[in-house]
Amino acid sequence: MSKIIPCLWFNYDAEEAAKFYVTLLPNSRIDKVTRSPADNPSMSAGAVLTVEFTLAGQPFVGLNGGPQFPFTEGVSFTIDCEDQAEVDRLWETLSKDGGKPGQCGWIKDRFGLSWQIVPRALNQLLQGSNREGAARAMQAMLKMSKLDVAALQRAYDGASAPKH
Repeated sequence: MSKIIPCLWFNYDAEEAAKFYVTLLPNSRIDKVTRSPADNPSMSAGAVLTVEFTLAGQPFVGLNGGPQFPFTEGVSFTIDCEDQAEVDRLWETLSKDGGKPGQCGWIKDRFGLSWQIVPRALNQLLQGSNREGAARAMQAMLKMSKLDVAALQRAYDGASAPKH
């Protein structure tokens, strides 16, 4: 059992969000749904109060707390992507139905939660022994929305973009 379990405050769509999130990554599932035992000022008896779910082995709780505390970019979740195909798949899925792409691999999903979709190759390039190449890769990344592994590698290598 994890000692730290992030609790995500949703505007009454925690169950919908959890069902969406568990489709993103392997080793993910809905673990438990708790319903409000009685009417209270913010929800009726039987409404979903919390959803316990697991993403890639990490437990989370989604709380239907209402609109008082919307998500901000102050908290985001980084997904370490094995390759460009995984970056592309996650980017497409998170951008559907109102997701908002940002800069440098950041994307806000339709529930307002921020994600960083980062190919493993990026850290290898930024931490590589060629410091000038790392600086070029960083400059290339700063101009991107969805990260492009091939373009980052070309920047690191000092090669220009392919001509069309």
